[in-house]
Parts: sequence; C-alpha cells; structure tokens
Amino acid sequence: MSVLDSIIEGVREDLAVRRKPLAQIQEEIDRAPLVRDPLSTMMSQEMSLIAEVKRSSPSKGSLALIADPAALAEQYAEAGATMISVLTERRRFGGSLEDLDAVRARVDIPILRKDFMVDEYQFFEARAHGADVVLLIVAALGAHQLKDYFQLATELGMRALIEVHTHDELERALEISPEIVGINSRNLKTLDVDASAFAELIPRIPLTLVRVAESGITHRSDVDFAQKHGATAILVGEALVRAGDPSIAVRELLGLGRLS
Repeated sequence: MSVLDSIIEGVREDLAVRRKPLAQIQEEIDRAPLVRDPLSTMMSQEMSLIAEVKRSSPSKGSLALIADPAALAEQYAEAGATMISVLTERRRFGGSLEDLDAVRARVDIPILRKDFMVDEYQFFEARAHGADVVLLIVAALGAHQLKDYFQLATELGMRALIEVHTHDELERALEISPEIVGINSRNLKTLDVDASAFAELIPRIPLTLVRVAESGITHRSDVDFAQKHGATAILVGEALVRAGDPSIAVRELLGLGRLS
C-alpha cells in the first residue's frame, strides 16, 4: 500500500464516524458564509500565494503546534496571501474542520479546504464549513470521479484546485476544463520531491488557467524558479509555519520585503 492509499483509507474511516444526514448538511450549507471566489484575483496577479495552516505531514512529521490557526491565517492575509489553505485531514496532517471554522470566522479572503476528497459527502461538508475552494488530487481519483467531483464542486459554488504530478495526470486534469491546476513536486505515493516537475509540467498548462506550484518552496529563489517556468501562484505550508515570523516569510516569498 502506498502512502497515498494509506492516507485515503484513514480519511474514509474518519468520514464514516462523522457523517451526518445529507438534509442536515444542506441546512448547514444554507447558513454558511457566501462563497468568496478567488479566480479573478488570481488571474490578475503576477504571483499569488496560497498560505497553508499545516501542523504536520507524512514526510516531515510534526512541523508546528499552531494553537491558534485563525491568528496564523490572519497574519498570512495581512502580509499579502491571496488564499488560505487549511488542512482538515486529522491522522497525518493534524488538521480538522474546527480549524477551518476558526479560520473562516477570522479572515475574509478565500479558503481552500486541503484534504483528500474521495467521497461526495466531503464536498457538501466543505461548503457547509465555509470553504470556497476544494482540492482534487488526480492520483487519488478515477476518471469519472474526477469529472463528477469537479462538477459537484462547481454546482455548490466552489472552485477546485486540480493537483497533478505527472504528464498523464495533467492530461487527465485538462480533459475536465479546469480553472486552477496545481503541479505538486512531491510524489504522494513515495513522498519524494523533485522540483523539475515544475519545469516539465507547468509550461504544458494553458496560459488562460491559474498555474500553481506546490511543495518544496522554501526560499524566494524557489518562487523565481517556478515563476520562470510559468507558475502564477504558489502553495506554501512548511516554510511558513516553521518561520520565526510568518508575516515576514510571506512577504519575502512574494518579493515584497519586510513590513514597515
């Protein structure tokens, strides 16, 4: 069993415990905050940052305590992040839907629910908790699932970040006419990171789409490398949560310098 397979197995087990009747979730959706669409902003910016609330990872273990995810998200937003990514997977990443709720209540910019979306219920759940964007990992989904889940996210008013890390996965992603495509330099089956994925795959994404570079971005030089090959956004977690001052780290990655 690959790392990805074992994560998905845990996601399904946890989902079975917390699943509510769909009618109840629909009532929660009706009370949820309106969707904040990030697309126009991300299309107009030379470089957007999706800043992540991330406590741990399968590859690095514990990264940061993050006792107050909402305060961290607020720092990200004030420093110039375009979107906040909130991990909600519990076993490997230490996240929760409570983190998503806390961040949604504090910041006004769009929020990505970062999780392994493998069941239709999770999309209704994401919208009920105020998510504006969901993650669809091509490696975790069959062709019909990818298309159906993308359509479901759209019907619920959310955008989808379609994540790939191979040529074949990118071809599958482009078949569903996405708006936001992410190239993950980390192979989720082995956890190896290879930044050459940015050079190989980002130029293959149409210029009309938001092109996100994910994983392995620590320094401004990493941003420059991704941008050189066509990235218009970066998704960063580890480098920000491990930084002494997340606000300064955000601004340095975006080339904005220190806060005055």
